[in-house]
Amino acid sequence: MFAEGKNEEAVTEYEQCLAVNPAHSEALHGLARALQELNRFDESVTACKRLVELKPDDPLSFTALSIALHRKGLITEAESAANRARILDWKKQLREKKPRTI
Repeated sequence: MFAEGKNEEAVTEYEQCLAVNPAHSEALHGLARALQELNRFDESVTACKRLVELKPDDPLSFTALSIALHRKGLITEAESAANRARILDWKKQLREKKPRTI
């Protein structure tokens, strides 16, 4: 529904999914995006904060929060969330980097 621009319906579906499984991160991502498209920025930020609580080590969670905060006009907070996303991404890259063998 979101892809078809049916944002109100998408919000309803995402909320129903989250009622069944409050930890469904993909539904939280989708809900946040649909709410942004409806200019419901406070609710979008709330959804993203839930996502960050659920996945505090996920760079995408902080990226979503950064976007939501930016759309709401909270630039300083958005930049802080974006910086957190970058740091988490760098840490992830370092963990995944395999040592070189000679």
